Amino acid sequence: MRIGITCYPTYGGSGIVATELGMELAARGHEVHFITYANPIRLDPGTPRVYYHEVEVSTYPLFQHPPYLLALASRMAEVAEWQNLDILHVHYAIPHSAAALLARQMLAPRRTVPFITTLHGTDITIVGNDRSYFAVTKFTTEQSDGITSISEYLRKETNEVFGVCKDIRVIPNFVNCDLYRPAGARHPGRWRLLHISNFRPVKRITDCVRVLALVRKEVDCELWLAGDGPDRGDAERVAFELGVHEEVRFLGKQNHIERLIPQCDVLLLPSRLESFGLAALEAMACGVVPVATNVGGVPEVVTHGVNGFLEAVGDVQAQAARVLELLTSDTLRSTMSAAARRTAETDFCTTRIIPRYEGYYEEVLASAVHAGAR
Repeated sequence: MRIGITCYPTYGGSGIVATELGMELAARGHEVHFITYANPIRLDPGTPRVYYHEVEVSTYPLFQHPPYLLALASRMAEVAEWQNLDILHVHYAIPHSAAALLARQMLAPRRTVPFITTLHGTDITIVGNDRSYFAVTKFTTEQSDGITSISEYLRKETNEVFGVCKDIRVIPNFVNCDLYRPAGARHPGRWRLLHISNFRPVKRITDCVRVLALVRKEVDCELWLAGDGPDRGDAERVAFELGVHEEVRFLGKQNHIERLIPQCDVLLLPSRLESFGLAALEAMACGVVPVATNVGGVPEVVTHGVNGFLEAVGDVQAQAARVLELLTSDTLRSTMSAAARRTAETDFCTTRIIPRYEGYYEEVLASAVHAGAR
């Protein structure tokens, strides 16, 4: 198939999943065309059968805000026609579903190009639920030829909030278990805690610093923070206030997380809400046990006490206690590490998930062809 993918190309879960999906599809022989305003952050240049089409947005004095939606819709239609695309797959409802709907209508007189919308979380739970965007999010999502969500939690949340009348197919996030794998031996030196995110308030990264301060009272360890965003300053301030600033390393945005995770011992995911918990899954594939919060779709990935721990949001005392359990018991850490890796391999490996996307593409294409023949 020839597949067009549109996503936010920045350091965030939806863009990362979309990029990884495109590369996995290309590895399986499909032709993938990314249509967005910048090269996706995890897209390796020169990947066979992967193409990038930049969306250029013109600015004029009349426009207070450049009309990205219209430029994106035009570019989608151009690429779909010139590259003879079979299907468009947009990630994150706003504004990508609206752009895909416009592109489909622009192409309709000449050919049928259906589109699928994949919901990732905040496009429904936060942005789409805003009064300014509610109606358009509901309408354009329902106009999609296919809808997927990354977790059962998000599917239920979408139905409850928007009352979407179409079927929403749950296809969870995935991990390449050949790329993400445990290190051959533990790294030398002190224990390492790791957090990966875009440092938004929902991620509660200052909780990671507070956990570090508590754990350090009993065990020598450090905290690696991968990513960047608006809450970095708060994390720096709290680290100084608690006297652990020399044990906190800000690594910035990382393109090769698979190289970073195996160098660490425990993943911290203290988020207020996660629709899936991709960082937890990537850590599990590397045998790094997650200590996360019991929210959203995380329990669909992490089974408490088996392949990770789940605690209440904001309960840094309980989270720190779980980290200490792992760092002070080789047996517990080894057992849960093996269980985490096994979960990634059996339930979320690309070899299991990508064929589900391929099958769904075929379903949507068949339905579109049938509808067009009527």
